[in-house]
Amino acid sequence: MPNIKSSTDLRNNYNDISSFCHETGEPIFITKNGRGDLAVMSIDLFNKIMGKYELYKLLEQSEYDFSNGRTLTFDDSIKSLRKELKNESL
Repeated sequence: MPNIKSSTDLRNNYNDISSFCHETGEPIFITKNGRGDLAVMSIDLFNKIMGKYELYKLLEQSEYDFSNGRTLTFDDSIKSLRKELKNESL
């Protein structure tokens, strides 16, 4: 069940809302004039969500590349990785 608070609650009870978000790892949804307006969450939860989003974007790109024939053999992949590692160590 989502936790919903008003913008007035956010203004008047910021510390309680912050503690809730950090302790539970869940967001709180803030309403303004009775309608959804914001989602407030801890920075840890935000980073976790963004990490998943970045992973999904990479997976989507790899699926697109694979379906369009943009692939390398295992040997070519290893050669490319070794070349990149060698360039980084210079």
